[in-house]
Amino acid sequence: MVAVATQHRATYDDLVRVPSPLVAEIVNGVLYTNPRPASPHARSSSALEVRIGGPFDLGPGGPGGWFILFEPEFHFGEDVVVPDIAGWRRERMPKVPAVAFFTLAPDWVCEVLSPSTEKLDRTGKMDVYAREGVRHLWFVDPIARTLEVHRLQNGLWLRVATYCDDAKVRAEPFDAIELELAALWI
Repeated sequence: MVAVATQHRATYDDLVRVPSPLVAEIVNGVLYTNPRPASPHARSSSALEVRIGGPFDLGPGGPGGWFILFEPEFHFGEDVVVPDIAGWRRERMPKVPAVAFFTLAPDWVCEVLSPSTEKLDRTGKMDVYAREGVRHLWFVDPIARTLEVHRLQNGLWLRVATYCDDAKVRAEPFDAIELELAALWI
C-alpha cells in the first residue's frame, strides 16, 4: 500500500482522481492506494462471502437476518474505507439503500490481509472501525491460512479466537454455522 503525499489532508476529491485499477482509501487524512488483490486474497474473500452470505443473507442452510456486501465503501467523517466484506443485522438496516457509499457502520467487517494492506488494516482501519462501533472484526490471512476473530468490548478490540489451516470453526457472530477454513485457501 502506498501513502500518497499531499500538501493537505486528503479529501474525497483526491480519492476520485486515483486511476481506476487502484483501490483507494483515506484514513486519518492520508490517501492510501494499492493494486487490486492477488488471487489468494481474491479467493479467500470470494469464498468467505459465499459461505457467510448464503446462510446469513440469503437464508438457505442458516438463520438469515443479515445483509452481507462485498467491498462496500464507507464514509465515516473524513475517513473513506473499503473493507473486503461487511455485514449489517437487518434489525439495524432493514433494507439495503440505493447509495454509492454507506455512513451506517456495519455490525461485522472482514479484512482479507495482503502484504501491501496488512499494516493499515491492523492499525488505522481497525481504529476507525472501533471508533464507529463495528461490533465484530475478522482478519483472514490467505498466506498464513488464519482467521482472527475480534469483538469490540468497551471501545477496545478483544481477540476472541484465532483459527488456522483446515479447521472447522464456529466463529462469532456467525457461529450458527460451521465454517470450513479449507474452502478459503488456494
